[in-house]
Amino acid sequence: MATASVAFKSREDHRKQMELEEARKAGLAPAEVDEDGKEINPHIPQYMSSAPWYLNAERPSLKHQRKWKSDPNYTKSWYDRGAKIFQADKYRKGACENCGAMTHTSKACMERPRKLGAKWTSKNIAPDEKIETFELDYDGKRDRWNGYDAASYAHVIDRYEARDEARKKYLKEQQLKKLEEKNNTEAAEEGSDDEDNEDGLKVDEAKVDESKQMDFAKVEKRVRTTGGGSTGTVRNLRIREDTAKYLLNLDVNSAHYDPKTRSMREDPLPDMDPNEKFYAGDNQNRVSGQALEFKQLNIHAWEAFDKGNDVHMQAAPSQAELLFKNFQINKEKLKSKVKETILEEYGNAAAEDPLPRELLLGQSEREVEYDRAGRVIKGQEMALPKSKYEEDVYINNHTTVWGSWWKDHQWGYRCCKQFVRNSYCTGAAGIEAAEAAADLMKANIARKEATEDVIAPTEEKQPATWGTDIPDDLVLDQEKLAEALKKEDKRRKEEKDERKRKYNVKWNDDVTAEDMEAYRMKRVHHDDPMKDFLN
Repeated sequence: MATASVAFKSREDHRKQMELEEARKAGLAPAEVDEDGKEINPHIPQYMSSAPWYLNAERPSLKHQRKWKSDPNYTKSWYDRGAKIFQADKYRKGACENCGAMTHTSKACMERPRKLGAKWTSKNIAPDEKIETFELDYDGKRDRWNGYDAASYAHVIDRYEARDEARKKYLKEQQLKKLEEKNNTEAAEEGSDDEDNEDGLKVDEAKVDESKQMDFAKVEKRVRTTGGGSTGTVRNLRIREDTAKYLLNLDVNSAHYDPKTRSMREDPLPDMDPNEKFYAGDNQNRVSGQALEFKQLNIHAWEAFDKGNDVHMQAAPSQAELLFKNFQINKEKLKSKVKETILEEYGNAAAEDPLPRELLLGQSEREVEYDRAGRVIKGQEMALPKSKYEEDVYINNHTTVWGSWWKDHQWGYRCCKQFVRNSYCTGAAGIEAAEAAADLMKANIARKEATEDVIAPTEEKQPATWGTDIPDDLVLDQEKLAEALKKEDKRRKEEKDERKRKYNVKWNDDVTAEDMEAYRMKRVHHDDPMKDFLN
């Protein structure tokens, strides 16, 4: 691993060194420590952990992998918040007119504006702030936590720990209280001394440590090593509700499960609905997503290397991917060029104008000879074009197909003259019944037209103001009616605005027919849908 010595080692020393490295990787031996006292991860490859010979490293270290040449001009320090450097006794020229500090002006002063500033009172002069300028490096400018004091978060941790302790104490008290009540109840019922002793033992057993009650919080210590986890905790994070892949199908002839690599390449449930399966074998991941594209990229790199190109997928993956993209683009261009050449040479029958319909199924120059019986002697008889739909299929006892009958802009069956497609064939009886029903309907219509009387027009009667018909001798004076309408409008305005009503109100109980008619005409009908558009 990260060793500095390159001296010759015997076979036995080399074997011991390899065993030690394996033990460090397995977490059975402590990790190697560098010159700064930090642990070195045992899984770091040797070509990264070994220091170059010209550094003359005496102890194992990873310092050669870090930026050990630092620029002295850059710093990672931060501003000293709230620091003061000097406090004057009287106002100084050029200082802040509000507080008296020399480090800022009155416009940038953060103190409360005084009624009389320090410039005129020379009292309560504020101290000068400590002004610092730093030349931060690239990381220092972008460090969000630069200057953060981690100790300021300690009170939050203390508060949560106190809350957890109080919760555990409360739960413990409640548990002990319930056990004591249960024991007292059993003791009162049985009244036996032996039972009392046993109940006392139950209460004592309840006083157990919280760490034994909460098994999930129990941790097992391992060797303090970077490979095994510096915290020393070992937990199994697998979700127990998930079914293991080797338990999906217990048939011995089903997909093989390799316990060493924990892989099952084939599908354990091939007959199951794909929409209901959540695991279809490890091979499913190899033929889906970007795995297929990566496979094609590898194949292209191998073929290009066999043909003499200096391409290596592991050594230069970016170069191999760029060459593969260029290969695909050139392949598409060549394919389109070949297609255009063929079209120019032979033409494109699909792009030309289609033949007329009368020529598609028309006559041709083929000669076909028949004998007297109608058999073909010479040539081949022209085959009739067939539709993609089924022909001559009779359903529901019909003897003709749907669409063989047309009447009154409707299609139907010719055998029974019905227009309902899924109807059952009724034959000649159905045709006679339909004709009889049609004749009866025509006769009824003709009789109705002959006996229909002309409806006499009804006279409209205007309802009176009190809800009945207007008497014949009632005559309204139009001038009085117009005056009553104005009077009704005035009364309604006074009802809406109390300020327009006069103090000396004169009341008249005499109501004429014109007043009633004006009230009726101005009355708002609440059931009228157009009442909101009146006036």
